[in-house]
Amino acid sequence: MKKTQFQTGRDEPEIELNNSTKQSFWQNPQFNILLYLLLIFVLWHFFQGVEQTRRAEIPYSQFLEYVDKQEVAEALVTDKAIVGTLKEVEPDTGKPKRFVTVPLWNQELAEKLAQQGVEYTVRSSDNWLSNFLFNWVLPFSFLFLLWSWMAKRMGTMGRGFLNIGNRVRVHPDSRPKVTFDDVAGYEDVKRELRETVEFLKHPGRIRKMGARAPKGVLLVGPPGTGKTLFARAVAGEADVPFFNISGSEFIEMFVGVGAARVREMFDEARQKAPCIIFIDEIDAIGRSRSGGPVMGGHDEREQTLNQLLTEMDGFDSSTGVVVMAATNRPEILDQALLRSGRFDRRIPVDKPDMKAREGILRLYADKMKLASDVDLTIVAKRTPGFVGADLENICNEAAIHALRENRNEITMADFDAAIDRVIAGPEAKQRALNESEKHRVAVHESGHTLVALVVPTGEPVHRVTIIPRAIGALGFTLQLPVEEKFLSTTEEMRDQIAILLGGRAAEEIVLGDISSGASNDLERATEIARSMVARLGMSDKLGPVVYGRQQQLQYLESAGTMEERNYSEETARAIDAEVRALVEEGHDRAREILRDCRETLDKLAAELEQHETLTGDDVERIAKGCVAADK
Repeated sequence: MKKTQFQTGRDEPEIELNNSTKQSFWQNPQFNILLYLLLIFVLWHFFQGVEQTRRAEIPYSQFLEYVDKQEVAEALVTDKAIVGTLKEVEPDTGKPKRFVTVPLWNQELAEKLAQQGVEYTVRSSDNWLSNFLFNWVLPFSFLFLLWSWMAKRMGTMGRGFLNIGNRVRVHPDSRPKVTFDDVAGYEDVKRELRETVEFLKHPGRIRKMGARAPKGVLLVGPPGTGKTLFARAVAGEADVPFFNISGSEFIEMFVGVGAARVREMFDEARQKAPCIIFIDEIDAIGRSRSGGPVMGGHDEREQTLNQLLTEMDGFDSSTGVVVMAATNRPEILDQALLRSGRFDRRIPVDKPDMKAREGILRLYADKMKLASDVDLTIVAKRTPGFVGADLENICNEAAIHALRENRNEITMADFDAAIDRVIAGPEAKQRALNESEKHRVAVHESGHTLVALVVPTGEPVHRVTIIPRAIGALGFTLQLPVEEKFLSTTEEMRDQIAILLGGRAAEEIVLGDISSGASNDLERATEIARSMVARLGMSDKLGPVVYGRQQQLQYLESAGTMEERNYSEETARAIDAEVRALVEEGHDRAREILRDCRETLDKLAAELEQHETLTGDDVERIAKGCVAADK
C-alpha cells in the first residue's frame, strides 16, 4: 500500500520568499555597528595609553624640586594628572623631557609656578571625544541593540517592518506531494475540491463554458479535521506552488503592516501563478467589523481585512490564483468576506463518519506493527465524534501502551487502553477505593450495563470497568454502536434517559440509598429531556414548537453560553414539568428493569467487583437469561 504523508507533511522544509539565504551572526549589521564602536573605543584607549607611556611618571616631591630649581618649562594641570615638559632635553632625540605626576593642585602650587615663571594651564581632563562616546554613542547604541533584539524575539523588527517574505512560506517542489489519496474518507469534500484542481490544471476548459473559476474556497469545520491537509492536497494534485500563512501573522503592533503584507503576498502570488494562497485561521483577520463607533474596533485588523477584500476583488480570476482559507469559527466572519466574488465556495469539513474513521486509522496503521487480533473496524465504531487528530493520538497512545507492556506488536488491548485514556483520562492507580466504595461503584455501573442490555434500542455493551480515572470518573460503561446514526427517535432518547439513570436506580435497590456518583448521569439525562421538550417538539403537551432561540453553529465549545429566552413564565413552568416527567419516567423504567433482573444485577456486580473490567462477551454471558426474557 502507498505510504502516506498524512503526518510528516507538517515538518518538511519550507522556502521563504525574499529570504533565500540566511544571514549569519557575523553578517548582522547591528552586530557590525557594535563591533565598530568597540574598535574605536579600544583604539582610543590604546593611543591614550601610548601617550601615557611616553611620559615619565615622577613623585610629586620631585616635581616640586623641579619647580624650585626652575627646571619646569610648562605644565598642564587636570583633575587626573599634572603633565608637562622640562627644560632638559633627551640626549638621543633632542626633545624636551616629559613628565607626569599626581594631581595635587592647590593655591600654593599655583603661586609657586607663577613665581618660577612656569607656563601652566588648568582644564578638565574630559574632551569632546570621550564625552561623545560615553554620554551619547554607547548608551544609545546599547538601547538600539536591546530594542532590536526584543523586537526580533516578538517577530517584528527582526523580520522587517513591511517584509512579507519572512512570513509567507512556499513549499518546495522537491518534497513529497500530498494528494487526495493521502486523505481518507471525505468523498464529498474531495469532489468539491477536484473542480478547483481542474481549474488550476486546465483553466481554459471552464472559460470555454462561459463560466469563471471561484476566487476563494473557505474550508469550515471543527479543529483537527484536516482542513490544512486538504489545501495541501489541492496544491499537490494541481502541481502548483502553495503559499501558506496564518491569519495571525498579518497582525502587528504597527497599524498598516498587515495591509502591506497582504499586498505583497498577492504580488508574489501573481508572479508565480497558477498557485494557491492558503490562509489558515482566517478568523484572526476576518472577524466581523464593528458596526458602531470605534468602540470595540481594531484598526490594524480592520485595515488588514479591508486590504484582503480589495485584493480579492482586484485580481483577475483568469490569472490562476486561488485563495483558500480555513476556520473553525465561521459565525464570526465578516459578511463582506463571504459574499460571492470573494469566497465563492464554503465547503464544510465535518467530523468523519465511521467509514472515514476506519480509513484514517488504516493510513496511520500502515506505519505500525499490528497484531492479528486488531480490528480497526471495531476501533472506528468505538470512536464516534473523533476527528483525524484524535485518531492519530489514539494510534500513538496504543503504540506507547504496547511499549509500556514490553510487547513487540500492538494488540487490540492496547487500542482499548488508548481509547479509554483519551475518553476518560489515564488510570489513577494511586486512587485506591475502599471496599464499600468499590462495591457501590460496581453496583452503579452494573445498573447502567443491565438497563442498556434490556431496553429495546440499547446499543451493545462493549466494555464496563470500575478502574478510577485521573479526570474523576470512578468507572464507566462503554456501548458500541451497531451502525452510524445521524438521527434519534423519541423511543431511543427515552431509552437513553433510562440507561443514564440505571446506576442511580441500582444504588437505591441494592444499597438502599444514593450517592454523588450519579451527578453527571442526572445532568445528561436532564439535558436530553429538555432538548426533547424545548428544541425537538417531542412533547404532546407543548406540541411541535421550539422554545428558546437557537445558537448559531459553533465548532468551538464555549463554556457558559446563555440561550436567549423567548417564551413566558407559564411556558417555562410547563417545560420544567415536562422535563421532570420524562426524567422520572426513565427512572421508573430503570428501577422496574433492575427489580425484575435483581439476581442478574447482583451477579454482574460481584463479577465486576472481582475483575474490575468486563468485556462485552463477559457481560452477555452473565446477563444472558435476563436479556432473553425481556427481549
